[in-house]
Amino acid sequence: MGGGYVGLYTALGLQRKLKGNEASVTVIDPQPHMTYQPFLPEAAAGAIEPRHVVVPLRKTLKRCHVLTARVTRIEHATRTVEIEAPDGHHERVEYDILVVALGSVARLMPIPGLAEQGISFKTIGEAIYLRNHVMAKLDAAATTRDPELRRKLLTFTFVGGGFAGIEALAELEDMARFATRYYNELEPTDLRWVLVEAAGRILPEVRESLGVYTVLQLEKRGIEVYLSTLAKSFENGHVVLSDGTEFDSDTIVWTAGVKSNPVLATSDLPLDERGRLKATATLQVDGMPDVWTAGDNAAVPDLSRIAEDPNALCAPNAQHAVRQANVMAANIVAVLRDRQPKDYFHKNVGSVASLGLHKGVADVYNIKAKGFVAWGMHRGYHVARVPTFNRKFRVVADWLLSGLLRREVISMGQINNPRAEFDRVSRG
Repeated sequence: MGGGYVGLYTALGLQRKLKGNEASVTVIDPQPHMTYQPFLPEAAAGAIEPRHVVVPLRKTLKRCHVLTARVTRIEHATRTVEIEAPDGHHERVEYDILVVALGSVARLMPIPGLAEQGISFKTIGEAIYLRNHVMAKLDAAATTRDPELRRKLLTFTFVGGGFAGIEALAELEDMARFATRYYNELEPTDLRWVLVEAAGRILPEVRESLGVYTVLQLEKRGIEVYLSTLAKSFENGHVVLSDGTEFDSDTIVWTAGVKSNPVLATSDLPLDERGRLKATATLQVDGMPDVWTAGDNAAVPDLSRIAEDPNALCAPNAQHAVRQANVMAANIVAVLRDRQPKDYFHKNVGSVASLGLHKGVADVYNIKAKGFVAWGMHRGYHVARVPTFNRKFRVVADWLLSGLLRREVISMGQINNPRAEFDRVSRG
């Protein structure tokens, strides 16, 4: 269940290792592709073609069955999962061995206006939407004569200071600032970018000094950073912060955390206090040897830190997810062939983050890097990790073309409402 990092890499491992008549592998996901999420900010900013950051499941998993459907219920007692197909009908799928790789969903808070005004940043659809949304706001601001509306249109608010929020903010700010050179009515200083983070620092995945450096670099670019600050309301695009700051913003991007897929809450599988599956070091669900799990929806013991913290768990990031999937595929095959599964062990090597074109931070193998070097490390690491040679080649080609010809900053706002013109004509 799930065609993300864990689902795709596990299925790839199984189709490579299993013999033709040894087992049948079925992958269930509501999307027909896997999204390489670290490239979403660059896809939103126009540095990478959006189609090149997704991996088509049917094309890649040629020896697997792919069902484009949403899992709605898990009943391990009967060895069945219930799915909802795109046409709305429900059916049950039986299994002998279950791999739960449903990942996570955006964690929404009970903040007035968030559900109506907020935009998440986890899917390729959201990345494309946000790119066109930002460009459409520049177009609208360039033509309006209302100064208050203009300020609201050009105010972009991001909530959440983790990797997703920082990279999305940095890349889109870079893109929008570049785009203003083509607008006679706009100056880069007309754009207002705001980052709100509840904690006292950003980028907790890297050492604190790099988090401080990142804040300073963002502020040098004119980005307002509010740390130790909560968002209180977003009603009608009016942002109210816990320190009393208020302003209007027509763009509110919510990247303040994720939670385990809610389908697990109604299952008969054991969960921890955060709604994740309790897993063993072999990546089997605790007490259920025929159920396997990894990634964001799994509480996997981190054996590399067990000496300092007996309750240490693996962080929910791509670095662990890909490696867990490879170990899990090998373990499933081992158990099918009456061999013992191996424990998952991986010591975190660090993290890299892009802060826009030629800018970044990196904390890898206890070595920190900044600026152009870190940006190069970010691109090198992720192009090595994106699945399939096809996608690697296309991503590198996009980078070369955007470097030679400069990025495209075209607004395609019609994508957000493709029926608008048709409806206007039909009304006469």
